[in-house]
Amino acid sequence: MSTQHSTCCTAFTGHQRLVAGAYADVAQALAGLDLPAGSFLVFDDVTGTQVDYPWPAGYAPEHATPVVMDEEPSTTPAVGRPRLGVVAREVTLLPRHWEWLGQQRGGASAALRRLVDEARNAHAARDQMRHAKEASYRFMSAIGGDLPGFEDASRALFSQDAAHFAGTIAHWPVDVQTYLAWLSRNAFPA
Repeated sequence: MSTQHSTCCTAFTGHQRLVAGAYADVAQALAGLDLPAGSFLVFDDVTGTQVDYPWPAGYAPEHATPVVMDEEPSTTPAVGRPRLGVVAREVTLLPRHWEWLGQQRGGASAALRRLVDEARNAHAARDQMRHAKEASYRFMSAIGGDLPGFEDASRALFSQDAAHFAGTIAHWPVDVQTYLAWLSRNAFPA
């Protein structure tokens, strides 16, 4: 499973937001604040995951090394399958599944790609809600696990009770409320 992270993050000291922005900008701001290690927490703005600072090598997208092509692509067509960016992995299925997949247009791989795309499209809204809940919970657990009503807020988040969730976190520090409201903006049905 690949790690998905954004190009932006937010840093907190205690329950107060310090700085937010691109990883490089946040790193520069934190370095300029001369804070002792462990006195602040940094969160990825997509996943809500607490990120170690200084960033692990290659974590922040800004530090990615560009791909340099040493030679020009060949003008003659290559033999075999075109490069589609596919990744080979093992899939274990029952014989009846392999039989069905083998009978599909394009074979097993094409059928599996179509099934995955259909499922992604059919469940996009539900997946977005789940990701928002998980990101919100990660942030809540790391920064607000000791805040009053944490358990009630968690239950409200996962039971999709937006009103109870908002009411429970209403007494939390303003910066925590604001960031949590932003993270959970897609966690509840419209």
